[in-house]
Amino acid sequence: MNKTPQRTAAASAEAQRLLAQYAKRIEQAAGRVYDVADVTALEHAPKLSARLGCKLLLKREDTQPVYSFKLRGAYNKMASLSDEARAHGVVTASAGNHAQGVALSAAKLGIPSSIVMPRTTPAIKVDAVRSLGGKAILHGDAYDDALAHALELVDRGMTLVHPYDDPEVIAGQGTIAREILEQLPQLGVEKLDAVFVCVGGGGLLAGIAAWIKHKSPHTKVICVEPDDSNCMGAGLKAGRRIKLAQAGLFADGVSVRQAGEEPFKLARHFVDDCVEVSIDEICAAIRDLFNEKRAVPEPAGALGIAGVKRYAQTHDLSGKTVCAIVSGANINFDRLRYVAERAELGDDAETLLAVTIPEKPGSFKKFLSHLRRRPITEFNYRYSSSGAAHVFVGIKITEGAAEREKLIQILREQDLPVADMTGNEMAKLHVRFMVGGRAPGLADEHLFRFVFPERPGALEDFLHAIGGRWNISLFHYRNHGAAFGRVLCGLQIPRGQLGDVRRSLDQLGYEYWEETDNPAYALFLGTRA
Repeated sequence: MNKTPQRTAAASAEAQRLLAQYAKRIEQAAGRVYDVADVTALEHAPKLSARLGCKLLLKREDTQPVYSFKLRGAYNKMASLSDEARAHGVVTASAGNHAQGVALSAAKLGIPSSIVMPRTTPAIKVDAVRSLGGKAILHGDAYDDALAHALELVDRGMTLVHPYDDPEVIAGQGTIAREILEQLPQLGVEKLDAVFVCVGGGGLLAGIAAWIKHKSPHTKVICVEPDDSNCMGAGLKAGRRIKLAQAGLFADGVSVRQAGEEPFKLARHFVDDCVEVSIDEICAAIRDLFNEKRAVPEPAGALGIAGVKRYAQTHDLSGKTVCAIVSGANINFDRLRYVAERAELGDDAETLLAVTIPEKPGSFKKFLSHLRRRPITEFNYRYSSSGAAHVFVGIKITEGAAEREKLIQILREQDLPVADMTGNEMAKLHVRFMVGGRAPGLADEHLFRFVFPERPGALEDFLHAIGGRWNISLFHYRNHGAAFGRVLCGLQIPRGQLGDVRRSLDQLGYEYWEETDNPAYALFLGTRA
């Protein structure tokens, strides 16, 4: 948890000014946005409420016409433009929900719209923009390239519709909070104790926080971020905007390196706490909403639910009523396999163990007997030598860490070497698909794990950095349907040259980790037992 800084008297006066300003803006937005946006349902989540010991409400922005809240802010901004500005058209840079919100809003208002998207944008998103009447312009290999081109169009007279750093966009998103407070009596709720909001650039958070603190100041506003894209929480803790070196891309809807200037100004006054969640926890929250409502949110859309679950681990929510914003449902179908793989880990309902068993008849049967009929979720085996075999096994558990430790102790009491791989990212991403890939006798091998950008030339750039100086002894690539790929790579590096490799990789700019000492490597892939 990241607590926000204490607020001074001067800050309090500034807060009151901002509240008055944004309350007026949000009221005005409420007179516009319903030309395109729906008043989405506020629903009770009984199954999750029972698990968490509170009353959990879900604000279903995933049911909007473009399956995201983004059209509220986009439409409000564009509806506020003068006739002259409308005639010149609008432009934005986006490969996601904001792009569709701008395209739909522009079509409704009869405004020409240009949506600049990286050339790597999936065809389904490009087609969605075009089907809504927007002009999709493919430019560059990354978002920054697209944004630079969008700004060139602004210089030619078009109006930029920013995805989050604009007062009118923020006000449009604030209409969500207005609806929530108006809908509470319909559910028999007199008091809302907290609202959990996903955060990228901060436009949604800022709009909701401004209205909540205006109308219901006792309600806590809690921002939820992926732990690899925590620019808002880091900034609030530091008291200034922070620019991350890199933002994780699994929850692509909130993959932002720096919070917007205007959203951050509001968040400093009106956000009470920040929660960070892991990829596994986000996947578990996606599954939770499916089990609860038979709906499948995108990763960013599930952040609010994941945040409530994380918050409940350290705060007593008994008797409390809390709300999670389900912000969107634009998930690529090919990501669902990955989500399913990680969901059990996110709820600590599965443990991954690496076990060495004797290579002799009856060993499998004896090993399984030690698990005492616990459900097996995954089982990978590979012959290692005439005396030993390596097993990578997933086991369903119901009592979390305590049961995991008990199970490990049982195996060790049977003199079976065991390593807990549940939190081992390399094992989860790569080794479970590569069991048995050992290379006895391979000298000077070092292991690295990379995040490759999904763009043309990414692999060639990597090979150019290696420059033919070091032999590639292992290469395993996985794509998760997002704008990045996971790579595990082995390099043969002669003694004294590891520093040269590191410098070459640093210059390349890809995020990487050295994994040579990872126990998963020693057990399954390496040359050491």
